[in-house]
Amino acid sequence: MALSRRTLLGLAAAVPASAALAACGSSGPGKSNGGATYWYLNGQPQEGVRAGAVDAYNKAHPKAQIEDTTFENDAYKTKIKTAIGAGKAPTIIWGWGGGTLRTYAEAGQVEDLTSWFDEHADVKKGLFPSSFGAATVDGKIYAMPVEVVQPIILYYNKKVFDKVGVKPPESWDDIMALVPKFNAKGIAPFALGGQSRWTNMMWLEFLFDRIGGPEVFQAVIEGEKNAWSNPAAIDALTKVQELVEADGFIKGFSSITADSNSDQALLYTDRAAMMLHGAWSYGIQQTEGEDFVSSGSLGFMTFPPVEGGKGDPSNTVGNPAQYLSISSKASAEQKKIAKDFFATGTLQDDEVKKWIANGSVPIRLGIEKLLADAKGADFLQFTYDVASKAKVFGQSWDQALSPTAAETLLDNIVKLFQMSVSPKQFASNLNAVIGK
Repeated sequence: MALSRRTLLGLAAAVPASAALAACGSSGPGKSNGGATYWYLNGQPQEGVRAGAVDAYNKAHPKAQIEDTTFENDAYKTKIKTAIGAGKAPTIIWGWGGGTLRTYAEAGQVEDLTSWFDEHADVKKGLFPSSFGAATVDGKIYAMPVEVVQPIILYYNKKVFDKVGVKPPESWDDIMALVPKFNAKGIAPFALGGQSRWTNMMWLEFLFDRIGGPEVFQAVIEGEKNAWSNPAAIDALTKVQELVEADGFIKGFSSITADSNSDQALLYTDRAAMMLHGAWSYGIQQTEGEDFVSSGSLGFMTFPPVEGGKGDPSNTVGNPAQYLSISSKASAEQKKIAKDFFATGTLQDDEVKKWIANGSVPIRLGIEKLLADAKGADFLQFTYDVASKAKVFGQSWDQALSPTAAETLLDNIVKLFQMSVSPKQFASNLNAVIGK
């Protein structure tokens, strides 16, 4: 039944979520005749891995089934919030943790899993410690970290570095010194899909950390008044605008979208020297960049330190994991199935191997041997080390904040990069939505 529903929704991808559910003969959101329900995102190859985990669990538990339903990204974000607000959420809620999870937890809409993790310490010990930050609200755990880690990485084109006769940057001063050298050769220092907004945000995430440490953005999350006006924050905002003014980014970056992968094409076609992007970019460059990756032309590193900064160089930012929560409205039987799925159905050996085959690094500890034997082993091991050894893994800001604050943030980031607001104006605008 789960498989047929999954297939039908896949065929009905262009149909509104509510209509697709009706077409599948659903008994309504969150209802499965006693079994647990599970909603998650479609789209390959991720959907195939998620579906495979459910199928494997159902095969092993014929009397305690999970019925899964898939949605496109934007449709899911709308549908899941509506269902949770109406008390008709699926048993298992797929999400990104952070600010949205906080709103659910504070409204009593998802289960507190703290005591469950205490009882299942082996489950927690088997996952990246850094994955639990975005699952935690006021010291309590409300979600199970699952799937893969996606830190933000500084990629660079070894060919153009050799052409210009320079070395990868080891500090922020090095970055600023490289900018005129690449521009003089007609090569953009950095590719950037600025129209997508969140791509610009990655620069601020690292600069805030490298200059002031993770405490600077943590103060924002905790609702500290005027947290965006921290001197370290103003310094970071100023440095970004100095990079823009120095022509650090590709000309016309504000009209380039990340969804089109045009920013990544600039790197592997030798038109840009560097690019700050997520770990998922490696697979895209491998697929679309012909022999760029296989020839060894792609270099990668973590974001360099800023001279005099307080942030630990091992700190990283991005997506520490994906997250599964349990609806507080689910029945006792459904909650039991969900928790059993968390313990025995997620990140099992077969699922882990599938994620790795897709060029991703699962958040399960002790998989070094599997990574070493995989295609792209050097990158996979690098990603694993960045994520597992980070003293702090900061969650992407637009996920860490509430939806309201995140939208204001993204709008003002565009203005910051377009030089239409000053660092102090940016801080003032964001201070106004702290805690909202």
